[in-house]
Amino acid sequence: MAPMLIRNICLPDGRVGQDLLVQAGRIAAIGPQLPVPEGVELLDGGGWLLSPPFVDAHFHMDATLSYGLPRVNQSGTLLEGIALWGELKPRLTQEALVERALRYCDWAVAKGLLAIRSHVDVCDERLLAVEALLHVRERVQPYLDLQLVAFPQDGVLRAPAALANLRRALDMGVDVVGGIPHFERTMSDGAASVRLLCELAAERGLRVDMHCDESDDPLSRHVETLASETQRLGLQGRVTGSHLTSMHSMDNYYVSKLIPLMAEAQLHAVANPLINITLQGRHDSYPKRRGMTRVPELMAAGINVGFGHDCVLDPWYSLGCADMLEVASMGLHVAQLTSQAGMRACFDAVTTNNARVLGLDGYGLAPGCHADFVLLQARDPVEAIRLRAQRLLVVRRGQVLSRMAPAEARLSLPGRPASVDWSLG
Repeated sequence: MAPMLIRNICLPDGRVGQDLLVQAGRIAAIGPQLPVPEGVELLDGGGWLLSPPFVDAHFHMDATLSYGLPRVNQSGTLLEGIALWGELKPRLTQEALVERALRYCDWAVAKGLLAIRSHVDVCDERLLAVEALLHVRERVQPYLDLQLVAFPQDGVLRAPAALANLRRALDMGVDVVGGIPHFERTMSDGAASVRLLCELAAERGLRVDMHCDESDDPLSRHVETLASETQRLGLQGRVTGSHLTSMHSMDNYYVSKLIPLMAEAQLHAVANPLINITLQGRHDSYPKRRGMTRVPELMAAGINVGFGHDCVLDPWYSLGCADMLEVASMGLHVAQLTSQAGMRACFDAVTTNNARVLGLDGYGLAPGCHADFVLLQARDPVEAIRLRAQRLLVVRRGQVLSRMAPAEARLSLPGRPASVDWSLG
């Protein structure tokens, strides 16, 4: 890895006219007009925004790019998607799982997405998807951090052998304990599953990430149990509640109690804007709930909130392209985070906040951090979201992984001089 110096960049914190020096795969210095060491590769940042890489804190890589298999989700609903996945699982092959996952990782790198937490279904007795994604994790390790969650899609207590399969997956090297309490047979079973899985994580020294209360039911309150078990077992800072869509429908009095409990337990919260607003509120006529959790209120309480992509071209979602700026944009709109601080918080929700969820080491733009970053064709984070900015340069550990030409429109308008405009978006 040759030393690299990038001249004339903007940084997410508002600094402009900065240079960044990379040596031995780490950021060696940041500042204006840095001296050029001998033998360094000199790159022109063009005054564009240099950001830490995008991070996706919630994804399903075992299902990605399987859209149309074995058939299309005609209703577009969550339950038909789950049923479709159940039909597809017996037909999966390890080769196809690996090929689709690697192709998605290629898309991710080109979009500056260099770390992904993926849930992997452990309810298939063969653990075919687990084996496939462990193989993919090893394959992509030189250029992408892939963190795997043992996810009992059909319920760890509800599905036969799910708990045994989950333990086997952890023994094989899966990183995080997952769960889905609202999908158990009863509320009490859901609470029991949270306790069981948090205890398992505590025994093994692992993190926890649960699909929690992905429902329009305001009485689905398993995140309360998750916060309590986190406190009881000393798991603070290592537990994530994903989706939390029932909070959208809860009464304000109960939420005024719940959010402080979550903050006390140092829970991370991950919303999935594209999917939450697509799948929730399906039983409503009008007014229609959109389902995304209470992002502004969680942020205001000091809870670390990240955004996930969740699905791309799979039984649940027929769209997507690994673009975390699209995720940030949707989260911004649905949560009505249109203040300057709110829009920047949405950029953080797909970068630094998600890095905290995953517990990434050496992430960020400071001397000593890994030289992992993306050069965006924008002047600041808000403009990056607005334009879905072109990823001009993607770098990991000081190695250039991807380059894109600047996006521009060449205008030839009657009565106007010919011009080039990159800002059309």
